[in-house]
Amino acid sequence: MESSWLLLLSCLPAVWVLAAAAAAAAGRSPGCATRCGEIDVPYPFGLDPQCAIHAGFWLNCTTVDGATKLLDKNSEVTKISVEDGKAWFKNFISRQCYNQSSGDMFENNAWVDYTGEPYVLSAEDNKIIVLGCNSMAYMQSDSYIIGCMSTCDGPLKNGSCSGTAGCCQAELPPGVQFYQGFFNSLHNTTKIWKQTPCNYITVMESAAFSFSSTYLTSTVLYDSDDGRTPVVMEWGITRQKCEEAKANKTAYACVSDHSDCVYSDAAGYRCRCSGGFKGNPYVVDGCADIDECLDSATYPCAGICKNTLGNFTCSCPRGRSMINGVCVKSQRSTWMAPVVGASVGLVTLVIGVTCAYLVRERRKLHRVKQSYFRRHGGLLLFEELKSQHHQQGAAAFTIFSEEELQQATDRFDAQRVLGHGGHGTVYKGVLKSGTATEIAVKRCMTIDEQQKKEFGKEMLILSQVNHRNIVKLLGCCLEVEVPILVYEFVPNGTLFDLIHGDHGQRVSLDTRLRIAYESAEALAYLHSCASPPILHGDVKSTNILLDGDYAAKVSDFGASILAPNDKSQFVTVVQGTCGYLDPEYMQTYELTDKSDVYSFGVVLLELLTGKKAFDLQGSEQDRSLSMRFLYAMKENRLEDILDDQIKNSESIEYLEEIAELARQCLEMSGVNRPTMKEVADKLGRLRKIMKHPWAHEDPEELDRLLGEPSTTTNSTATTGNFIIAIGEPSTANSTANTGNFSITKRAAMGLESGR
Repeated sequence: MESSWLLLLSCLPAVWVLAAAAAAAAGRSPGCATRCGEIDVPYPFGLDPQCAIHAGFWLNCTTVDGATKLLDKNSEVTKISVEDGKAWFKNFISRQCYNQSSGDMFENNAWVDYTGEPYVLSAEDNKIIVLGCNSMAYMQSDSYIIGCMSTCDGPLKNGSCSGTAGCCQAELPPGVQFYQGFFNSLHNTTKIWKQTPCNYITVMESAAFSFSSTYLTSTVLYDSDDGRTPVVMEWGITRQKCEEAKANKTAYACVSDHSDCVYSDAAGYRCRCSGGFKGNPYVVDGCADIDECLDSATYPCAGICKNTLGNFTCSCPRGRSMINGVCVKSQRSTWMAPVVGASVGLVTLVIGVTCAYLVRERRKLHRVKQSYFRRHGGLLLFEELKSQHHQQGAAAFTIFSEEELQQATDRFDAQRVLGHGGHGTVYKGVLKSGTATEIAVKRCMTIDEQQKKEFGKEMLILSQVNHRNIVKLLGCCLEVEVPILVYEFVPNGTLFDLIHGDHGQRVSLDTRLRIAYESAEALAYLHSCASPPILHGDVKSTNILLDGDYAAKVSDFGASILAPNDKSQFVTVVQGTCGYLDPEYMQTYELTDKSDVYSFGVVLLELLTGKKAFDLQGSEQDRSLSMRFLYAMKENRLEDILDDQIKNSESIEYLEEIAELARQCLEMSGVNRPTMKEVADKLGRLRKIMKHPWAHEDPEELDRLLGEPSTTTNSTATTGNFIIAIGEPSTANSTANTGNFSITKRAAMGLESGR
């Protein structure tokens, strides 16, 4: 039996900006309540529409079961902090329990949706928590599926959440407004329900959680607060940047003097009082000067304290002097020389000690960088590159210093950000030396100990990739805790932008087929020609970049190297992108070359239909593009979902052929899918026929065009966001049927019948 809660927090339209303009000008109306029970409700929040800065900050103070509670829609609010820009909510827990009466498992899967609200889940203060002795649970958001597996293989220890002791936890990505908790049904408490009746998953405040073994042996976690846990939300006035908000003076919310604007990518902009002031920056004259002289513990002064605007001074009374923070009685002039001499000596000593400290810290930093360099296999990589340089001349791979990359990216300025991913942030940079080469710099989030040991070895493989349809890895930086990767800069955005972007351009079938062919060629090269073979692991339209000539370049290197890849870790962490994940991989947790084939099949569907791989706004049946496509193929309604830009009587045969190829790629069993080389050859033959339609009437020309499939360009080795299969290359399974009744066969049959 399954049931689910849906916590629907209605989207409020963009009239917020207009409402904020009027509210910012007027401030809080007279007579507005500022408390709900024991909870302060500061402006910009309000308990009535006219008391809040806009509708997104309107809260409801009501009585529930005799208790006064503050609610945002259906969520209880327990605390609001204007200074930190945060609010504390209570959200529901998802649970999976054994039903003794029916002998089955039942689930309560909690949904939370703050889309359109001013709130986002705080990635800094919250974590994804999974509890249970046989639990595999996930949090699905707009762009991520993140979870972990919890077992009781190790001893249970209160206060510890290790993954093998009844509890595991995962980091929450930034900017999440929507998520749903759900469970893998293969992991349940059917056989252990007497000891551990339930499994749980929730997103909750890290500081509020401390593991207890009673959470497993009873339902106390769920029952203690009606199935809810505390969660920290960040909030912002609007999703504008500070510069944009300040440009509209009537709508700008920071109305108090001595207030500043603070911006975050996740929540937008908010206000805070400047240093030396405290109060409410959303209210006129709300930021008041702090009288530091009244707080000697925070602002110590051994002499005469005088408060100034935003600061304070500390001086000594007449006849006394401040020495080392203490007022001492002044000596006669005869003692001035020794005092001055001692002061000069003291200053000299301080300067000497400071210089020695700085030199020591600089040497310490140098040793730390050398330690990171050695830990990441930098010595092995350096010696190998040096050997290649002597044998082959100038090397194409460079080991950069941290300072070089900081200069190239203006100290990793936020204005340089090209995009964020599940594994790190990519910045645009320009190398200052030489020809001012444009580069893309990827700062990854984490790396495990095993990968630290093998990183240099993997870089040797990755540095040799040289395929025209794969983004070139130019170098790396190893003198930091988590290595930084450097790639060539690709200027024309992603295939996702080309297909789904609002650019008003028509993308022809020929262009789409060419991009598909080039991408398939790149993946086939990685699977078949690289030594050792490489699995991409995250094939999707946002990871296919377009260069100046709109040629495809497969990208997003480094993520799989920097994600857990040994067996013991890999089965407890599921990573990927909604809509592209291989269902077989979701069952076995083993990534294969056929997983890339499945994901590429979804990319083919995007090219054919112009629709996104996963659409949360659609109905349950239409959310997954692959399921919608397979259903249309089964019902013989392919034309209903094809993109109108490429659908016509002349192209329908080609579209059906490509659709059939996509269907084969989407087979549930990997052994029934074609290899990437077979997919690339198929697309290549279709391109030839499209370019030479007259070949249908010339048998020799048709044979020439449909001759031996072109082989993947021979280059060497590997690249970044791929999983490297160390060891003997596995033989690609080629049992998939890619022939079917195709255009090429119909052309041949037409020739035989004398057409």
